[in-house]
Amino acid sequence: MNISIHPLAIVTGASSGIGYQLARECAEAGFDLLIAADEPAIAGAAEELGTLGVEVNFVEVDLATLDGVDQLLAATNGRHVDYLLANAGHGLGRAFLDQHFEDCQHVIDTNITGTIYLIQKIGSEMRLRGEGRILVTGSIAGFMPGAYHAVYNGTKAFIDSFCFAIRHELKDSGVTVTCLMPGATETDFFERADMMDTKVGNAKKDDPADVAKTGFAAMMNGDGDVVSGWQNKLQTAIANITPAGVLAAQHAKEAKPGTAEK
Repeated sequence: MNISIHPLAIVTGASSGIGYQLARECAEAGFDLLIAADEPAIAGAAEELGTLGVEVNFVEVDLATLDGVDQLLAATNGRHVDYLLANAGHGLGRAFLDQHFEDCQHVIDTNITGTIYLIQKIGSEMRLRGEGRILVTGSIAGFMPGAYHAVYNGTKAFIDSFCFAIRHELKDSGVTVTCLMPGATETDFFERADMMDTKVGNAKKDDPADVAKTGFAAMMNGDGDVVSGWQNKLQTAIANITPAGVLAAQHAKEAKPGTAEK
């Protein structure tokens, strides 16, 4: 078993974007890191984060699979995890009936199955110790039917709800659960989701560093949830009182292929 004076944080989806910035927040706070992503860029991220004076290890693994999550857990080498930042996720643009089902399944397995399996494994150990903090990246997308992004929005509705539920279950355990709910953020998310010909894909987006700072602070405070950015807070408040059919139509204007402004 490795011995370190630093707490250990696991950050998934940490090769770029919000996940990388969350890992950076952890490193700057003096946490050792175990970071993961499903692309080779995770090695470069680990090298960069290693310059911040903490121990950084990484695994390139598909967190849509239970085997992939188990590989990540094995990479702790027996150290207990003090902070879990479950950020890994994928999007998938275009109309549902035009998508390949295996692509839909991968989004579901990454955003839901792998995420809750990881949380159950690490959360159980945290509960036994009576301490630990969990941050899960949900989305304001979970508050609205995602026409032309239906599977993704559905997975985030699940994650947002799941976080509130398990937070209540763990309220007297010493383990906190925080749900970070960003809006559209300037990452490679929209390119990977094949949404660069949409209005939202080409619009100005939030800075991932700002989103990460908001989420990290909320986790450290033990807050239940946080929506990053005042415009996203307003959008979420409006979504709570707007009929679902209207929300779906509004979302379609942003996410329908071919709507990007020339």
